[in-house]
Amino acid sequence: MKVVVAHNRYREAIPSGENVIVDTEIAQLRAAGVEVLPFQRSSDSIGQLPAAQKVLLPLSPIYGRAAQQDLARLLAAERPDVVHLHNPYPLLSPWVIRTAHAHGVPVIQTVHNYRQVCSSGLYFRDGHNCQDCRGRLLGWPAVQHKCYRGSAAQSALMATTLAVHRPTWHSVDRFVALTDRIAAHLRDYGIPEDRIVVKPNGLPDPGEPTAIGEGFLYAARLSPEKGLALLLDAWQRHPDGSLGPLRIAGDGELRPLAERAAADRSDVTYLGVLDRAGVDEARRASAVVLATSTWNDVLPTVILEAMANGRPVLGTAVGGIPYLVGDEAGWLVEPEPAALAAALPVARDEAAARAPSARRRYLRDFHPDVLTERLLEIYRGITANSDHTPR
Repeated sequence: MKVVVAHNRYREAIPSGENVIVDTEIAQLRAAGVEVLPFQRSSDSIGQLPAAQKVLLPLSPIYGRAAQQDLARLLAAERPDVVHLHNPYPLLSPWVIRTAHAHGVPVIQTVHNYRQVCSSGLYFRDGHNCQDCRGRLLGWPAVQHKCYRGSAAQSALMATTLAVHRPTWHSVDRFVALTDRIAAHLRDYGIPEDRIVVKPNGLPDPGEPTAIGEGFLYAARLSPEKGLALLLDAWQRHPDGSLGPLRIAGDGELRPLAERAAADRSDVTYLGVLDRAGVDEARRASAVVLATSTWNDVLPTVILEAMANGRPVLGTAVGGIPYLVGDEAGWLVEPEPAALAAALPVARDEAAARAPSARRRYLRDFHPDVLTERLLEIYRGITANSDHTPR
């Protein structure tokens, strides 16, 4: 089987679970004998684009001309069985779906966020969950609130892109929803049930876990929707040192909040930006991993990594977090300071007992052997029903 994996990579300076997942999935498919043809663009390359392409860059979310030409050449030369799309923005554009169909190639998309409807992809703005654009032909509220990159002009362009490509998205042959919450989002968007398959992401098995360490690890983008403020509010309701250490890793607009907490309390350490090895080391030193998002986080990679490494998770009951944690891999609370504060000592006391269950859940539900076979079933199902006729 031959598969084109199409993905616009997020900037490497900002840790992206989606980039990690795409790279991991490509490696897993190749290990299973699939010929994978990566068709990727990186947002890091925007500054080095030729002048002619820079002029057209504002239109690329609607129609990325250079990407379509390159993809058309690849499809004509390689004649793949499937195009598997992840993130199309900003350099690929959803138009890659039309290009694939014009060459008679079916398209699968893994849905990592809510950007079929929401310009930011988060259903979150100004510190709270928001679905103001849901059900609208044009997401004008996104323009009013500057939801895309803090710019009214760019938000208008993205809202227009979503309106223009509504028929494009509805033509996708199969959607891979990472959780039941994403599946519900797609149904609400008008996608028929028989074109939606729930399949989470998986990560390579790191091997038998080390003995759990002490305290808690928060490793995430330091932005409002990831819940750092919620966590620190809850943490400060306990005496300094009573919960063990709290390690914070990451970068973003709330970095000053993390730095201030570390300066004010002896039990909080801000580790700054860590590479993957650094995050692994911080996880080994900890007993519990925190996932305290306040938005409907789709499928936080930090939870998969925690379970794979035998670390239970204390998470908020939003988005895909309950789907991941389940009944055995940790504890779930409402995204409120009092609820989280009450759960922190429980997690501290029960971490050692929950650790084996977290590892078992990973092996049963998120191991690559399980999920790669499920993805291959999806590929086989869609190619069996495709006559490769150009549309």
